[in-house]
Amino acid sequence: MRAGIGRFVKTKNFSLVLIFVAVVLFFEFTSPNFSYLSAANIRHILDSMVIYILFAIGEGLLIISGEIDLSPGYIGVFSGMVMGLLLQGGMPWYAAVLLSLLAGTAFGLFNAFLINALSMQGFIATLATGLYVAKGFAQVISDGKSVNIRDPAIVWLGTGKILNIPVAIIISLTAILVFGIVLAKTKFGRSIYLCGGNRAAARYAGLNPRKLSYILFAISGAMGALAGILYAGRALAANLFSTANYAFPAITAVILGGISFGGGSGGMLGCFLGLLILNSFNNGITILGVEPYWQSVFSGVLLLLALTVDYFSTKNKMRVKPVKGVAGAAAQKPV
Repeated sequence: MRAGIGRFVKTKNFSLVLIFVAVVLFFEFTSPNFSYLSAANIRHILDSMVIYILFAIGEGLLIISGEIDLSPGYIGVFSGMVMGLLLQGGMPWYAAVLLSLLAGTAFGLFNAFLINALSMQGFIATLATGLYVAKGFAQVISDGKSVNIRDPAIVWLGTGKILNIPVAIIISLTAILVFGIVLAKTKFGRSIYLCGGNRAAARYAGLNPRKLSYILFAISGAMGALAGILYAGRALAANLFSTANYAFPAITAVILGGISFGGGSGGMLGCFLGLLILNSFNNGITILGVEPYWQSVFSGVLLLLALTVDYFSTKNKMRVKPVKGVAGAAAQKPV
């Protein structure tokens, strides 16, 4: 027990916990007319994280494996629109949700095809898929108009509660917990770290990085679609702007949470803590009456700082402990 606590104290997640505590205490004492630690405000912070969590799962898995995906925000727009139009056409909600998830998964597989079969750069391929293909299809099928969501089941997924806890929060927290366990405790998770740490070593170890890439991009597309579905249920409408701007803050949280752009390190707990810090800060400055535009400024500055720290951290690790062969390519374990 004591040894476990000692190991945790030495991790980046412990530093993130300290940063989160500092943020909470700062706003608790600077907002005298409002209890920052009230149950209602804590629930509000978690509620604001729902969509970001789903994007962070897909982004986290891909970045650990050495990939990047800039399309899930737009995939969420397309999938939400698909679901809305199918519901409008009289399709049962469960069938509409399933087809929307499959549509998001298909876009993820298309991204993997562009990268693995056509050797395109992931940054360019996924940006083109999202910004032009997915968003373009959403505009075409909707004729540029919003689609109202009135199906009780979808509205319940977006706004309903179980024991006074929003269903959307339960869904997102369950998802990140499941993927956190998969990443930390399974052979599949270890293969993600190994591919991100050294792809050549992963091949020598009998892994198939290309197959893994298809699986992870499919997961990212499905998470984007689920985010679009929940957003539509919460907003009671599917539109062309819904989740479009959610992916980049999720990437910020992923990097802030300790997942290196170099691949091979980090975990879902760090992703969650990174999101918790970002959303707690945004919530606090909103309470203080600061212009909301400063939220974007803060997120951008934080991303730059996180990338700078990640760059020097990766550089130092390579200088101190170079990878040698298959044995030296063992990926770092998540914390």
